[in-house]
Amino acid sequence: MTIERDDIKAPSPRNILIAMGVALGIGLLVLLTTILPAEFGVDPLGIGSLTGLTDLSRTENPFEEQPEIHRSDYVEFELEPFQSVEYKYTMDLDAPMVFTWIADREVYFDMHAEPAGLGEEYAESFEQGNDVSRTGSFHAPFAGIHGWFWENRSGRTVTVRLYAAGFFLDSTVFRDGGDYSRAIDPVIKL
Repeated sequence: MTIERDDIKAPSPRNILIAMGVALGIGLLVLLTTILPAEFGVDPLGIGSLTGLTDLSRTENPFEEQPEIHRSDYVEFELEPFQSVEYKYTMDLDAPMVFTWIADREVYFDMHAEPAGLGEEYAESFEQGNDVSRTGSFHAPFAGIHGWFWENRSGRTVTVRLYAAGFFLDSTVFRDGGDYSRAIDPVIKL
């Protein structure tokens, strides 16, 4: 059985123009409400900010250039009962550092910093407590010295080991009433 399709007609030029106009209108609407806000941060109708699409265009460049050469450091301190030590790195504003410190017994610690040239009265503490370790990353909130104070509050000797890498210049040990600067060589010398 053969079915004849004489009743199917090609669309008229008018209908084709109407369909093209509708498609163009929908495409323009998608461009203005979705693509421009999400990809380029351009929001002519305000829809992108209402829906949060403009936030997608605000991704930051993950590359962060540093003025200093990358350095790696390891230091170990033996603390007799009720002894303390302070170890700080000289860092520029927003310089990053990753670190791990481990003690073989619980110690009191205080991670803090002092702005360059302002002295101890302007020191800012970021974390304090009692623990056997900490691991993390740190971005210097200002130029100055940044680091830890550890105190052995037990009756036994404790060893604290610090591993750090980042964009610091040098370090200073504050112990037994004195301060001792330590030069830290870059990972790669240029």
